[in-house]
Amino acid sequence: MSDPSPPPGWTPRDPDTPDGQQAPGADARPPSGAAAPPQNGKGAKGAKGAKGATKAERQQAKAEKKAAKKAKRKRTGWRRLLPTWRMVLGAFLLLTLLVCGGLVAGYLLVHIPPANAAATAQSNVYLYTDGTQLARDGEVNRVNVPLSQIPLTVQEAVLAAEDRDFHSERAVDPAAMLRAAWNTATGKGTQSGSTITQQYVKNYYLGQEQTIKRKVKEFFIAIKLGREKSKNYILEGYLNTSYFGRNAYGIQAAAQAYYGKDVGKLTTAEGAYLATLLNSPSAFDVVAHPQGRGRALARWNYVLDGMVKKGWMTPAERAATQFPEPGKVRPAAGLSGQRGYLVEAIKDYIVENKILDDKTLAEGGYRITTTIDKARQTAMVDAVNDKMVSKLEPDQRKADRVVRTGAVSIDPATGKVVAMYGGIDYTKQYVNNATRHDYQVASTFKPFVFASAVQNDSHTQDGRTITPYTIYNGDNKRRVVGTRIPYAPENEGQVSYGNITVNTATDLSVNTVFAQMVVDVGTDKVKQTAIALGIPENTPNFDPGPAMALGTMQASVLDMTQAYATLAAHGRHTPHTFVEKITKEGDTLPLPARDPAQAVSREAADTTTSMLVSVVDNGTGTAALAAGHPAAGKTGTGELDRSAWFAAYTPNLVTVVSMMGQDPDTGSLESLYGALGEARIGGGGYPARIWAQYTKTALADSDPVDFDLELMPGANRPPQPPPVDPNPSQSEEETPGDRPSGRPGRPTRTPSTGGQTNGGQTTGGQTTGGQTTGGQTTGGQTTGGQTTGGQTTGGQTTGGQTTGGETTGGQTDSGTTTGPQGGTTEGLRPPADLLE
Repeated sequence: MSDPSPPPGWTPRDPDTPDGQQAPGADARPPSGAAAPPQNGKGAKGAKGAKGATKAERQQAKAEKKAAKKAKRKRTGWRRLLPTWRMVLGAFLLLTLLVCGGLVAGYLLVHIPPANAAATAQSNVYLYTDGTQLARDGEVNRVNVPLSQIPLTVQEAVLAAEDRDFHSERAVDPAAMLRAAWNTATGKGTQSGSTITQQYVKNYYLGQEQTIKRKVKEFFIAIKLGREKSKNYILEGYLNTSYFGRNAYGIQAAAQAYYGKDVGKLTTAEGAYLATLLNSPSAFDVVAHPQGRGRALARWNYVLDGMVKKGWMTPAERAATQFPEPGKVRPAAGLSGQRGYLVEAIKDYIVENKILDDKTLAEGGYRITTTIDKARQTAMVDAVNDKMVSKLEPDQRKADRVVRTGAVSIDPATGKVVAMYGGIDYTKQYVNNATRHDYQVASTFKPFVFASAVQNDSHTQDGRTITPYTIYNGDNKRRVVGTRIPYAPENEGQVSYGNITVNTATDLSVNTVFAQMVVDVGTDKVKQTAIALGIPENTPNFDPGPAMALGTMQASVLDMTQAYATLAAHGRHTPHTFVEKITKEGDTLPLPARDPAQAVSREAADTTTSMLVSVVDNGTGTAALAAGHPAAGKTGTGELDRSAWFAAYTPNLVTVVSMMGQDPDTGSLESLYGALGEARIGGGGYPARIWAQYTKTALADSDPVDFDLELMPGANRPPQPPPVDPNPSQSEEETPGDRPSGRPGRPTRTPSTGGQTNGGQTTGGQTTGGQTTGGQTTGGQTTGGQTTGGQTTGGQTTGGQTTGGETTGGQTDSGTTTGPQGGTTEGLRPPADLLE
């Protein structure tokens, strides 16, 4: 049987040629077009098994196979940028090794230190702007008690508030820490991932500073403490070192500060409230900060609900639990007089602006240079004492018991608070009358309405541009046009003024004019203007609507001073500040930026100022002329006369003064009727007198400076012709027959000859042809006839002619009355006891 033929493309082997050699002339490569020799393993095996295969050929086949696999694995393009799985695994193992090594090293190197300085915290020192000492906030109030003296329900309330799994969890919770860091980084608010063990370490061994170094130390100390100490030891330490506000460190001091009892006598509800304070000691004190009551109650309910979830309280017990009102604040004796009000206001500023949190500030050791000017602070206290406090007789007059006063003064160029009056004495009346938010600002809001009108180029309902000389109807109870819900406000003293200019309406604080104007401008626009000027957006009762023009919102005296400072600075808003510098152990803390911003145009601010100058010169604020400096201001009287305001400024100093009524026993808001022996207290009375004395003293070293104003077009024009009123003044209480045929008679400051003016009704009756509002004209008005040379008590009418209800050329000591009904009524003023 012959040998099989060789496969195509292979050169026959010469049987005389030794293995590994090739016959001369033979080509190792297959001819073109011939099939390539097998390159895979199977082919190699076949070659090995084939008769005549050489060892060299088998090695070559293996090498080619290996090269083919390597070529196949080679990464090209974008794949070359990605790490291989071997690289990832190697990096992970290396990182794990480093972390484990770091943890071991940290555990071995970090030791539990002795108690920090905060465990026996220092006092903070507050300085006037000249460097002299204003106050020192007192020594630390701390009393340690064993855990056995703290009721179990109080312990459980604290755990429900801060760490519900304390008894079962480890000393640190990495997952919670990562979750808190993520929530903070993603804008869900700054959150703590610390366990109670970590918080105790921070309170007792370290400090409140937010640094990576402190957090690393806290982590390792907490692990060591958790391994070496019992849960009860840690909980006891935590309860004795935590800050609860009111300068109270530890649960025992807090029990005394808030409820006047030892910790062992606390109820579950009281314990839950103290646990609530741990989250935000200053903000959740419902006595010191009544505006935060809603948030405090929400947190208190959260604590109780947590106790129910953990089985520490039954649902029936939870339902029966009532909120335990804490007692009054008992401030340290070293903070008597105005010092306590100033210190608390400065602390609030530091915390609210996130310079320091309240716990860190409470550690003490800070040297705080304030913006308070010592001379001006003294001048303010003296002005309040001289003009008001010295005249109070609470033993003789019951109404004098309710009188409170708050005042703030700001440099408009810098926004620095230079003086503040918070009350008669911090140790007697704790709540700061300068920063509280529970009294209406009344007519001091009206300038914001006009400023918004100029800022927004607003027009009346019939298309006229709103300027100081735009004419509005100022009749009492005139219904506002342009609102879906009927609104017809009363004027002070029920006085009807007829058609008057905006300037005069501002002088006399006519409610009906500004209620219509705020609708003409747009209530939302007015609110945004007020916010831009400096009124906080979250101010209580800051609701858009016609009534907002009358000052129904409850801004603080400080807020109003800030807003008026923006007007005084030609519309540039500079956020206020109480702080010049804060240092501790030689280090200076960074303060928040306070860059000025143009809140409203200069024309809007300056034109508003021009009208407020008229209020002082001719209107309800004339008492401010005693300051001896050009001034612009506005008076205001709150609902039921519970507050009386005077907000005014010179070109370089802004001051707001407010009198308030509050029952000293119940804390309820009260009217000021009868206080200081007067039937009514208006903003143009005691508040304006206080303002004048303070401003005169505060600016004694400077010459009077006139306002440099850039007014809007039309601000100096004569009055525009009056339009036909689309909504003539007829309230539901009035009938056509009740209205005189001519414009209302001129209100007077004093009773008319022949009778007494009482609420606008002239004793002696009504003249034929109409009723004289606010007083009686001697000589009266004849039926269709003519009165020449008629004299009004409080003003001389020269050559005045009354014909059919029309007065022509009538000259009074207050201004000029010109034209028929629908004309302008300048310089009218109701009786003094009716002024806002």
